[in-house]
Amino acid sequence: MLKGIDPILSPDLLHALRSMGHGHEIAIVDANYPCDEDAHVIRLDGVLGTRILDAVLSVMPLELGDSQATCRMIVDGNPETELPIFGEFLEIVSKHAGPTSAMSAITPVEFKERAKSGFAIILSGDGRLYGNILLKKGVVPPVS
Repeated sequence: MLKGIDPILSPDLLHALRSMGHGHEIAIVDANYPCDEDAHVIRLDGVLGTRILDAVLSVMPLELGDSQATCRMIVDGNPETELPIFGEFLEIVSKHAGPTSAMSAITPVEFKERAKSGFAIILSGDGRLYGNILLKKGVVPPVS
C-alpha cells in the first residue's frame, strides 16, 4: 500500500508512467477500442476512462504549450461534434493542467497510429463511444 497514490494506479500503470520520458504519449481508450495487437496494453476493466484520466493526471504532468498535449478522436468526420465525454475529459484536464487547457481533435486513423506508437495504451471498461484520449507527458520543473 502507498499513501497519496490513487488506488486504481496499478503497479503496471505506475511503472509505465514513471518510465515515460518527456514527450512520450499514452492513450486511455474505451472498452470498444481495438488494441489486442498493440505492444503495451494495460487493462483496467470496469474503470471509467474519466476516472483513469483523473488518476493519471494526479501524477503525470502534461506538456505545456503544445496544442496536442491532449487529443481526442473526431466523430463521424466532423471535428466540431462534441460528445458529453469530451467535456468531462476537458474538465479533468483543466483541473490538473489549468483552465487554459484545450483538447485537439484528430482523425481516428491518426489517433490509432499515435496510440499504437505511444508508450502504452490503457484499456478502460468505459462503454461510452469515442471515450478515447491521448496524453503527451510534460516535465516536472525543478524545486526552487
